[in-house]
Amino acid sequence: MTLADQTITFIGAGAMTEAIVSGLLANNRVNNEQITVTNKNNGERLAELQNTYHIQTTTDKQQAAEQSDVLILAMKPKDVDAALERLQPSIRADHVIFSVLAGTTTGYISSLIEADCPVVRIMPNTSAKVGASASAISGGRFAGAKDVDLAASLFSSIGSITIVPEEKMDSVTGISGSGPAYFYYLLEGLQTAAVESGLTEEDAKALLIQTMQGAAKRWGQTSKSLQSLYEEVMSPGGTTEAAFSVLWEHEVQEHVTAGAKAAIEQSEKLGKVKKHV
Repeated sequence: MTLADQTITFIGAGAMTEAIVSGLLANNRVNNEQITVTNKNNGERLAELQNTYHIQTTTDKQQAAEQSDVLILAMKPKDVDAALERLQPSIRADHVIFSVLAGTTTGYISSLIEADCPVVRIMPNTSAKVGASASAISGGRFAGAKDVDLAASLFSSIGSITIVPEEKMDSVTGISGSGPAYFYYLLEGLQTAAVESGLTEEDAKALLIQTMQGAAKRWGQTSKSLQSLYEEVMSPGGTTEAAFSVLWEHEVQEHVTAGAKAAIEQSEKLGKVKKHV
């Protein structure tokens, strides 16, 4: 089973749908005729996507589902019950369902559709908008290796793929799902320091972007620990040590760890209503 053989219907027409569609087409994973996007009633949004990407759009989700091989659930998580209740008569056992819905397990989705078709859960992040998402994938009870591989082929068009057990998805949500926000927050603090010391916002942005990308590349190409990497930047009595003396005093790393754990706990809490049944 390859993407070239599949017709794909998106249930939901938001930013994540657009990011995936854009990535699929830019990387020639599928052609325009294979993609249909649906939403509840926003004809203006559907027209915008149709004009931009030359794909099929409709508000008739049932008909679109009946004519597709792969369904991608990308509506708001709070709308999943109502959406799948309407779609349920159109879902076949040979459908493959991909879900990007936060806090919604594959087991819960299977209970709503009342069919034994494969369900694969994916957690991308907002960097999908620039083809740089860190996406995690988990196969549900009825999903085989070929279904997970199909999801990986599709979502690798918007960034990297990591396959994890579904019980680890709350951790993924708190770390990489929310992760871009953490970096933006830290970068905002660095940009503020740069501007207050006389640099322009544009110069600070250019320097910080390259610094962040360089640090990520360095980490990716070494087996050294993160502590070793930041210690190699320091010299006794130097500028980095001066910065770290303040960071250590305020326990910044401990607070970052606690914040990420709070995000993971919130993901677990939000998902309790939609656990395996």
